[in-house]
Amino acid sequence: MSRLRHILWDWNGTLLDDVAACVCAINRMLRRRGLPEIGEALYRERFGFPVRNYYAALGFNLAAEDWDALAREFHAHYAETARGAPLRAGAAEALAALSARGVPMSVLSACEQSILERMLAERGLDGHFERVRGLSDLYAGSKRELGRRLLRELALPPEAVVLVGDTIHDHEVARALGCACVLLAGGHQAEERLRRCRRPLLRSLEQLPEVLFRG
Repeated sequence: MSRLRHILWDWNGTLLDDVAACVCAINRMLRRRGLPEIGEALYRERFGFPVRNYYAALGFNLAAEDWDALAREFHAHYAETARGAPLRAGAAEALAALSARGVPMSVLSACEQSILERMLAERGLDGHFERVRGLSDLYAGSKRELGRRLLRELALPPEAVVLVGDTIHDHEVARALGCACVLLAGGHQAEERLRRCRRPLLRSLEQLPEVLFRG
């Protein structure tokens, strides 16, 4: 990736280790409805975008539920369960190493904008990024259009950008944008699912600088 001029970071599951928080939040919702609870392994098998499909796979009756209310309910629980959620191992070191190299970075997330900004600031990370872009609602929708707008703002050719994420959706967004992609195992989706994307796949963020700058 010798032409690298900008890194787009996903947030949840890539820099932030919040899988346990998400499992705890969704299990509160499942218990309330008398549905079977899940563990982290099943969560990583079921979670995906669009998020509505994930809820349906867990047994939520979306024909009877109000989607806005579901989104608000999840985020009310998540606000509690994610309080104090740590960064992924090696995240702070990777950001520091890339900043020291002078590599510009931004965040591209399906998290709601104000929540995203608050979580970054609470962890002292906001100074690493040129731009922070999240969604305008709580629905965790697609990042494709958000990414297209961000690339236009950056005024960079897609081939000079790499997206670092932990889900198949990150691979799909990178493909839609025309930029490179590096995926990280141990986040919100199972490693076996990520392998099918045929992208560079890391098990630790400590490997990232080597992958980005080799050759």
